[in-house]
Amino acid sequence: MSSVDIAPVVQPPSRARRILRELALQFGLLLIALALCEVALRALDLRYLRETDGNGYGMAYRYDAELGWFPIPNSASTFTGSRTVAIAHNSLGLRDIEPDGAAKNLLFVGDSFVWGYDVEAGDRFTDRLRRDLPRHKVVNAGITGYGTDQEYLLLRRLWDRINPQLVMLVFCSNNDREENRRNAVYDGIFKPYFTKSADGALQVQGLPVPKSRHVYFRENWLVKHSWVARVAVAGFVHAANRQIEFDDPTEQLIGLMHDFVVARGARFMVGLQSSDARLEAFLGARGIAYTTFDGAEVYPTDGSHWTPTGHALVARRVLELFGRTGTVP
Repeated sequence: MSSVDIAPVVQPPSRARRILRELALQFGLLLIALALCEVALRALDLRYLRETDGNGYGMAYRYDAELGWFPIPNSASTFTGSRTVAIAHNSLGLRDIEPDGAAKNLLFVGDSFVWGYDVEAGDRFTDRLRRDLPRHKVVNAGITGYGTDQEYLLLRRLWDRINPQLVMLVFCSNNDREENRRNAVYDGIFKPYFTKSADGALQVQGLPVPKSRHVYFRENWLVKHSWVARVAVAGFVHAANRQIEFDDPTEQLIGLMHDFVVARGARFMVGLQSSDARLEAFLGARGIAYTTFDGAEVYPTDGSHWTPTGHALVARRVLELFGRTGTVP
């Protein structure tokens, strides 16, 4: 008898193995698609997905649940706007010298004009005033990007630590009104805000402040290193936090600030970056002393902030206001 070759019987893969193979294939295709998307997004370099933002995270700032953002205490770096300057924040997070708790503190609050955007610390009007008023302690509490609402909340936070004799709010006529009527500024950076209650009083809203996409871009390892993850996070933040606008509360906010300061035995004044007829009428009606800084020299780019010469004019105007009102001996 001749031998007969019998072919081995090939068993079909089990259902479980077929499912695993299909899943592996789909997962591999997904990884390839994500990798291609990552390459494409990095090549496009969309501004919306960049880590940097407009409120100062590049200046040693970090997320703050009450104020939106705030400088990192004891941080130091450089910053480039129209020019490159050195920046250093003290133990309170202020771009200033260390406070010493003196009884004659003069506290200045405001935004980047007070903080000293584009100038070295020694060229700012507050540092000039410190040299002109050696018997007093001048405190600079300017924070880049802040509106009047955030400045009011910061004033309340700092009060017991600074114990000021006088508070001057520097109002930025360029953009403070717009910032005061929004819950998000600078391309999606969230902030606290104030709206009127049923009885007409202002109430703070939006606390804790939602984290913007930039916070995740900067602080989450995966999101920091993957642009695909940035797309997902940006979509989540946009869906979870609605950006809104409301009636301008500026005058009422300044009234709150005035009442808070006076109730604690200090004086309150206002300096206007440029003239604002509506605000000046309010200040006059409330008997709040003020001055304007019209004509102060500015840099022509990046927000038109004061030059060192501009800061010198601001310091002179403040001293003139002090003299007219008999404020600072």
